[in-house]
Amino acid sequence: QLSLDPSGPEWDCPLGSKDLEDEGPWGGGSGLPPTGCFPGSWRQDVGLDCKGSPEGTEARAWTVYYYSLLQSCLQQAGLPETQDRSQAPRTGCPGAEVTLCVLGSPSTFLPVLLEGGVQSPGNMLLCLSPAWLMKVPAPGQPGEAALLVSKAVSFHPGGLTFLDDFVPPRRATYFLAGLGLGPSRGREAAELARDLTCPTGASAELARLLEDRLLTRQLLAQQGGVAVPATLAFTYKPPGLLRGGDSSPGLRLVELSGKEGQETLVKEEVEAFLRSEALGDVLQVAVKLSGWRWRGRQALRLHPRAELGAVVNTVLALLEKLEEEESVLVEAVYPPVQLPCSDGPSPGPGLAVRICAVVCRTQGDRPLLSKVVCGVGRGDRPLRHHNSLPRTLEVALAQCGLGEEAQVAAVRQRVKAAAEAALTAMLALEAGLSAEQRGGRRAHTDFLGVDFALTAAAAPLNGGLCLEACGALEGLWAAPRLGPAADEAAAAPLVETMLRRSARCLMEGKQLLVVGAGGVSKKFVWEAARDYGLQLHLVESDPNHYASQLVQTFIHFDMTEHRRDEENARLLAELVRARGLKLDGCFSYWDDCLVLTALLCQELGLPCSPPAAMRLAKKKSLTQLHLLRHHGPPWPAPSLHAVPCCPLESEADVERAVHQVPLPGVMKLEFGAGAVGVRLVEDAPQCHEHFSRITRDLQGEADHPGIGLGWGNAMLLMEFVEGTEHDVDLVLFGGRLLAAFVSDNGPTRLPGFTETAACMPTGLAPEQEAQMVQAAFRCCLGCGLLDGVFNVELKLTGAGPRLIEINPRMGGFYLRDWILELYGVDLLLAAVMVACGLRPALPTRPRARGHLVGVMCLVSQHLQALSSTASRETLQALHDRGLLRLNLLEEALVPGEYEEPYCSVACAGSSPTEARLRLLGLCQGLGIDGPSYPVAHFLSHFK
Repeated sequence: QLSLDPSGPEWDCPLGSKDLEDEGPWGGGSGLPPTGCFPGSWRQDVGLDCKGSPEGTEARAWTVYYYSLLQSCLQQAGLPETQDRSQAPRTGCPGAEVTLCVLGSPSTFLPVLLEGGVQSPGNMLLCLSPAWLMKVPAPGQPGEAALLVSKAVSFHPGGLTFLDDFVPPRRATYFLAGLGLGPSRGREAAELARDLTCPTGASAELARLLEDRLLTRQLLAQQGGVAVPATLAFTYKPPGLLRGGDSSPGLRLVELSGKEGQETLVKEEVEAFLRSEALGDVLQVAVKLSGWRWRGRQALRLHPRAELGAVVNTVLALLEKLEEEESVLVEAVYPPVQLPCSDGPSPGPGLAVRICAVVCRTQGDRPLLSKVVCGVGRGDRPLRHHNSLPRTLEVALAQCGLGEEAQVAAVRQRVKAAAEAALTAMLALEAGLSAEQRGGRRAHTDFLGVDFALTAAAAPLNGGLCLEACGALEGLWAAPRLGPAADEAAAAPLVETMLRRSARCLMEGKQLLVVGAGGVSKKFVWEAARDYGLQLHLVESDPNHYASQLVQTFIHFDMTEHRRDEENARLLAELVRARGLKLDGCFSYWDDCLVLTALLCQELGLPCSPPAAMRLAKKKSLTQLHLLRHHGPPWPAPSLHAVPCCPLESEADVERAVHQVPLPGVMKLEFGAGAVGVRLVEDAPQCHEHFSRITRDLQGEADHPGIGLGWGNAMLLMEFVEGTEHDVDLVLFGGRLLAAFVSDNGPTRLPGFTETAACMPTGLAPEQEAQMVQAAFRCCLGCGLLDGVFNVELKLTGAGPRLIEINPRMGGFYLRDWILELYGVDLLLAAVMVACGLRPALPTRPRARGHLVGVMCLVSQHLQALSSTASRETLQALHDRGLLRLNLLEEALVPGEYEEPYCSVACAGSSPTEARLRLLGLCQGLGIDGPSYPVAHFLSHFK
């Protein structure tokens, strides 16, 4: 069971009691720091002074102390000493770059700092003194201030660190303060974190709530569904969040109007509590003070349960110390569980196990357990973070005789559920607080450390210095030849959240021109723009498009004839100037408008890939033929991935192509989309027949809107390559690959190529996945696509990846939604950042938090089901209940010879098998699976 560890605090929040107790003026103490703590040979003559912000003797001593502590931490981790670059100030791009700023103890936040150096090199900054920071009023945002960084230690890959000055100062896009709430520097830190324009991961106001043991205990019991130890609380003028709240099992609150004359009430309540069934077989109770002022500052008092008088006297004595909104707690003390050791019975007191978990807020405000670390010690002594060595859950439980895999998995699952429930409860509390109560509009809790003890009775959470403990465990493998590579760092999800919130900060209020609104499948754009605070202006051919009511400016302009894109770009540029639009960027996610957008950006002087590159990628035969000529160097060259093909504009071209391209082949529209008109052709007669049919049926935009017919209906014949099909979605900036996401596609219904099924993340081996990413990257670079979000379709053959086509825009269908759900990365946000000339704030190595397997529904195959058992309303209801993931791609159920998928239906799972089996069962129940549409076959690639 998981239960209370009486020696520990309730929570480990960023503004924590470790600083209050142990770290002098940073946490409310006084005097000079200890000396001689850090044996080492690092340089002492470094530039720790910040120009324009001189420090007094005491403050300067603490800055030196924290610098030495940082060097000691780096030394123990096997990392190089910090290099002083302060004599050559960094210039940077204020307001246009991610700046993650941490103000706190290097030992506490080292895991975050090192991980930040990997995920966002040079942008993770540690400030060792509040004097290195400055708040300045934010124009147009009354009561809020921007936070500027004049000096900091910057972190880079490989654990490299540099002491840097910034001229002009860098503007923080995320701030995490790890300082206490006491006088001197603690108050400075609290004030720095209050009412900032940038996101903050902590505030004094939130810390005060988190450090109230009674409040958090009630919160967990009522909202988190977490069992708490039997507790009797005497609270003096309780805060509004406690007053009048519903009682919780085993938790009784007694509100006191005064501190004197309470003897009779206290005796009656304590006697009833000690005799209550809620205590079970507990033999001891603990009496302690609760409130942010007392967190970590006093030892609890233990009494035998039978000693009523002693318990009452202790409660009465502590009542005298109370101030308003504080409490005295009497709580059950659950003994450590007596576990059988492998070496037989021990004459000693047995072992106590302390389990600490770090849980982080991720995309969509969902909690995620990122790391579990344990401590083991004597069962008759308090087990604290700093008096036990960190070890994995497996090792700790094995020491106590719980070595079976199923036992460890059961404990881990209980820890995960309880820790994530704790953060969920905290986020729910925050959601009901005003900006003032949180300490600012952008102040939110982004992570918690939660402590558990392994006991014989069910009870709850304790917090501690969990993040630091995780860092210590990860540090075991820092020195060479000491062990295997570590798993994902405990701080990785937290740093991803810091980057995600930074991106939102950088983009809020940006003015963007969108060219082409798209259809129903792009409705998410307008919702996301509102969420991100983007100011969108739209150019669209349809004067009655629904999106015209969702933007700041609507420009109706007929751009369906894309062979006039150059002329149209000049006209649109004039319209933009005439309207006085001050644009930060211009972008499009709609196939037909990509070249026009590049030309318009060129006219307006806005960032974009060159029009020539867009033209090259837009015309499919031109892409392949260009890459076939691209033999390098460097090697491997893009020509290795290109596929022979021939453009087709006439019957004579078809006749010539069948003698040049090996058959069977694939015929498709040069500028097509959605696999409309794509067909496998076995011989010359089939080639002629398909060319004639497409030429007759799909002549212009009106015949099938949105698939590129505004560019004409020219075709191409390309060699058919055997292999599995995959999508690679890339984010490029300045020709650098920032992120890549690989998904797998199921077998298509030949001779057509309409997508049937998909799986993410890929099931390919790591080497094959890397080959696909590099092939996609090389093909984009080979076409001159240097900046943007691109979707590359490839096949993996026996000879390696082969290119199907490049879509020089964000991936369509379900891809943006799936990547956001699994990785917490929004391709739309990345695309608009690139359009504004900003490097997207993305994690270096995003990891999927699960698996999705989906199947496409087609009107031609599923009209009956989509009109009954799998109606839009039914699918939406299942989506809302979390039973499936629905992406609607078309609005109407209109069958046709040349069709695109109507919707995508997907299921999630902890493994591809779980997701696949769940989806198969769902499709069978909804009537999506059938003899003419065998879902099991389409999912067969994902086994």
